[in-house]
Amino acid sequence: MVVMKNITVMQCGIICLQLSMLLCVYAASSGQEVKAGRPGMGVELQLLGGRVFKHEAKFTLPIPELTSGVDVNLIWHTYGRKDWEQRRRYPRIGIGVTGLHYGNDAVYGNLIGIYPNLTLPLIASNRTEWTLKIGNGVGYVNREYSRTAPVNTVNVAIGSKINDLIVVSSSIGYRVNDHWTVKAGGFVTHISNGSVRKPNLGVNVAGVNLGVAYYPVTSRPVRTERNLPELPARYLIQVRYGMSLVSSNTAGGPLYPVYIGTGYVSRRWRSHNKVFAGVDYSYHTNINAHLRNNNLAVGREAKESYKSAVVVGNEYLMGRVGIMLQAGVYLEHSYMRKEDVYQKVTGTYYCIQREHGPLKELFVYTSLKAHLNVAEMGEMGIGVGL
Repeated sequence: MVVMKNITVMQCGIICLQLSMLLCVYAASSGQEVKAGRPGMGVELQLLGGRVFKHEAKFTLPIPELTSGVDVNLIWHTYGRKDWEQRRRYPRIGIGVTGLHYGNDAVYGNLIGIYPNLTLPLIASNRTEWTLKIGNGVGYVNREYSRTAPVNTVNVAIGSKINDLIVVSSSIGYRVNDHWTVKAGGFVTHISNGSVRKPNLGVNVAGVNLGVAYYPVTSRPVRTERNLPELPARYLIQVRYGMSLVSSNTAGGPLYPVYIGTGYVSRRWRSHNKVFAGVDYSYHTNINAHLRNNNLAVGREAKESYKSAVVVGNEYLMGRVGIMLQAGVYLEHSYMRKEDVYQKVTGTYYCIQREHGPLKELFVYTSLKAHLNVAEMGEMGIGVGL
């Protein structure tokens, strides 16, 4: 019961922060009001069809013939009230609900998830538009790995009912009129719990989507356009401190904290991006426990439980919200060596944003760390920019 309570607290903390990120773009950063019948407000309905795909050798689950589902997305067009909306070419903010029938109830069960999302225009003409939608939220599955009734030891991909949900889709839409748009494209979904509960290989689905969008007033709100000043390409010294909880390699095992510190230098460019480079350190108490329990690296347990890496990346800024893509190359591995490189996807909310003064940024963040297509852990923490 204590373990389950800790899992719930950690997962809910990460999930609540993720759910708030894109909402804060609209509420705190944009300051726009959401009202029924507002120009640019609409709903999208999409039918999904695809398959689970094997993303690593350990993924031994049976692959169903078809995974089907439905996605409903409540969307709002930004129109340029804040500078970032114009700089980002007037993206759309959404709250999506998706349901997937994986195609094998006994092993995978079904997924229901809710996720804030951002739709970015890539190429647009008068009636046709190519877009990219990115979303992150929480997904609930009704079948996970279990040694007790109902027994499901085949599902070595998902160890908990509550999981992180990532949705990425790209569609081409045709605007029939100001109220109706039809669209078709492809999508990828991913669920995992960030190793808070093992096993945690994750389940990925790729497929096609076909749908329609309806706007009660209009899909083309009047945009505010003005000459925006170019923001200075300033440099900042940035520090982040975060924490994660991971379980032991044994299914149902205890939880261990991981402590993460990152120092880096960032440079703003194009007024809405930050490129950065620095060093990442992490201390893994689960590795320390494994070494002590198995009488390995005697006397060097703590030293062999650290990892360090050189990191580079880019952060896409949208008002007070940032989406950070980071790659790292290990300088020093822990005793339990894995791949030489890793990736992080981070959502950031800036509590303080200033152009001047000693403290220019104060932010909270949540990250998902992975080695290629295998998630290692979730992370949440706080950071500053000086």
